[in-house]
Amino acid sequence: MGALDGLKILDFSTLLPGPYASLMLADLGAEVLKISSASRPDLVVNYEPFIGDTGISACQAWLGRNKKTMFLNLKTEEAVRIIKKLVMEYDIILEQFRPGVMDRLGIGYEALKKINPRLIYCALTGYGQTGPLRDAAGHDINYISRSGLMSHAGRKDSGPSLMNFQIADVAVGSMNSVIGILAAVHHRHMTGQGQFIDIAMLDGCVPFNSLDGAGFLVNEHQPERENEMLNGGCMYDFYETKDGEYMSVGALEPKFWKEFCTAIGREDLITGTVWPDDINHVKQEIREIFLTKTKKEWTDVFSRYDACVQPVMNLHEALLEDEQIREREMVVEVPLPLHEDTTVRQMGTAVHLSETPCEYRFAGYPLGYHTKEIIESLGLDYEDLKEKGVFS
Repeated sequence: MGALDGLKILDFSTLLPGPYASLMLADLGAEVLKISSASRPDLVVNYEPFIGDTGISACQAWLGRNKKTMFLNLKTEEAVRIIKKLVMEYDIILEQFRPGVMDRLGIGYEALKKINPRLIYCALTGYGQTGPLRDAAGHDINYISRSGLMSHAGRKDSGPSLMNFQIADVAVGSMNSVIGILAAVHHRHMTGQGQFIDIAMLDGCVPFNSLDGAGFLVNEHQPERENEMLNGGCMYDFYETKDGEYMSVGALEPKFWKEFCTAIGREDLITGTVWPDDINHVKQEIREIFLTKTKKEWTDVFSRYDACVQPVMNLHEALLEDEQIREREMVVEVPLPLHEDTTVRQMGTAVHLSETPCEYRFAGYPLGYHTKEIIESLGLDYEDLKEKGVFS
């Protein structure tokens, strides 16, 4: 029995934010039914590589883990009736359309809560249900830019820089959706009342300005690239090594700074702190010191010191070799449906519960695989609906 056993979720989301949110919920025991369109390609589902000759991409196998999946053409009246049947049982909805789309289809919150007042309805969008940008299209790069984050991220000489990680999508959209849904579930448990959840990825990026954002709202000091404590203004930074790799230095507190200076043989720098007056001169000296050893050599050196210094690992080093990640079981072997005795390596869910741990029952099925099963469980004629284009 999973921690979220008994929760039943209809997931209308695509790409990454919503699917990752429902993946976490599914790993924790919720029953998730993914509703997809057979005629609208999903960029992430079709993102290479594919697993051998299975026709399943690595991303679909991962994001579809522990979920059932069916096709519905939501523009048909029959599909709307099917959704209205399903919400009597699947009383949590996660959708990622622009504001108003589900309303126009006849399956928005106001319409569905009349059928099931306990309905929890999470609408995940870029800019939210209100405001002048509510109908605007966007992607991760747009939300982190408009929030102010990129104005003080990156390097002075090259401007903002991207990470190959979707901050607004996952750290904001997915996580805030999970938090919102679980908060609403608790409220419903206490009161019997469902509710609408409005999650905007831009909203969630705003508090990610964190320390500098809090300070700006008090004194309106505009943080600059490589000029603040946590964006390269002090010794907290990345340093190139002899072999062209990098080490990360996070020795902010005095005790860690002392350990760091001792490890590199520069005890004379201890009193200057991690942010000395002659920062540019000292930082250049430290850059030159790091260039005298390889990443492995520096990793060996700092393994003997409690200095908040770690290597910048590539995916092979992190996901396949790192003992910490292995011990935390963050890479798991998951059975691949429809392919007997075949498993696929995947990233696990980072919630470790002592009594109800995450379960990785099966990797993602091909989209639409459970359509007939679900339709027939509702007592409907699958072949008749198929001829009417309900699943196209």
